[in-house]
Amino acid sequence: MNNNKIFSYISDNKLDIEKVMDEYTNYVYVIIKNSYTNFSNEDIEEIALDVFLTLWNNQNRLNYNKKLSSYIAGITRNLIKKKYRDIINTDNIEDYEMILSDIENIELNFIHKEKNQIIKEEMERLKEEDKIIFHLYYYDEKSIKDIAKSLNVSESKIKSKLFRIRKRLHKRLKKRGYDANEKQ
Repeated sequence: MNNNKIFSYISDNKLDIEKVMDEYTNYVYVIIKNSYTNFSNEDIEEIALDVFLTLWNNQNRLNYNKKLSSYIAGITRNLIKKKYRDIINTDNIEDYEMILSDIENIELNFIHKEKNQIIKEEMERLKEEDKIIFHLYYYDEKSIKDIAKSLNVSESKIKSKLFRIRKRLHKRLKKRGYDANEKQ
């Protein structure tokens, strides 16, 4: 899948939907399967086709300088929620509340996975020492004092590096449309 801007998919002033489908069908399937695993194959196929139909029907509203993957991901998430609501027909209010809770969990799960992927990509760009510091602090839950001691550097250096890494991650998340401070 490319992460190209929409204008690269325009041909004769129209969206080249065949090219889009060739490059983004697998992406759509991954989003669907990672968001909700209880859809039938027919449901998944229907959602995937609806994504491209929706994109085609709304091509005049697209910002051609934006990344196509962002639009496709948003359309897919909305269609997943719609399909989930359509599948469940119930009059029981408790079941309905559970359904709403599940829909919110699907969205939160997708956002969580997407944010983690952004963080993972950004971590790959860090220097090796910064990766180690970040991992020790956030994943191994080591104290700043312990990290400084094990790496034989000052605590202020560890604090400074963690601050810069967090700032870099916040910037990347914000650039990708997320408020880095919002809770999931």
